Amino acid sequence: MEAIAGFVIAVISHLHYWGVILMMAIESACIPLPSEVIMPFAGFLAFKGELSLWWVSVAGAFGCVLGSWMAYAVGAWGGRPLVERYGKYLLLSKHDLDLADRWFAQHGELTIFIGRLLPVVRTFIAFPAGVSRMPLWRFTLYTFLGSLPYCWLLAWIGARLGQHWDTLGTWFHRFDTAIGIAILLLAGTYVWRHVRNLRG
Repeated sequence: MEAIAGFVIAVISHLHYWGVILMMAIESACIPLPSEVIMPFAGFLAFKGELSLWWVSVAGAFGCVLGSWMAYAVGAWGGRPLVERYGKYLLLSKHDLDLADRWFAQHGELTIFIGRLLPVVRTFIAFPAGVSRMPLWRFTLYTFLGSLPYCWLLAWIGARLGQHWDTLGTWFHRFDTAIGIAILLLAGTYVWRHVRNLRG
């Protein structure tokens, strides 16, 4: 973690706004760079007067969109054939894909917006949106709208903490743990229901 944080700090220190865009794009492409390091450090640079808090937030949201496009593209072009062919090994059926399609058709905007506000979930929400072929312009719009307040909040906290910006990561990981447990419980419920249906 310290090595990753050092890498993030070095990139943003040298590239400034472009570094924020690059790091948040990587984080949103399902590669787990910690946004709780990226944006608070950028906020700290805003606190020092080297960057603007507003433009740091916009750069972070723009990076989220770029990275999410990559994850969306993987889901749209390769995700469905893989799920249809190998999904049975993960207890995923065509019926599940149809349910996901209907969900994103009816609630896709809200799902993406809220998903981009949640740690852990925000990193991976683009892939199922791509699998369900959510319209790209809607996906892009709500990815940006959900990412902007998230990036602003983290950068603002980093600016408020000043020299102590790096203490945010430890506090933020409590949310990661809670959300991870919730995901495991949902996954366990999903597996249990599928196994029960197969036995029935």
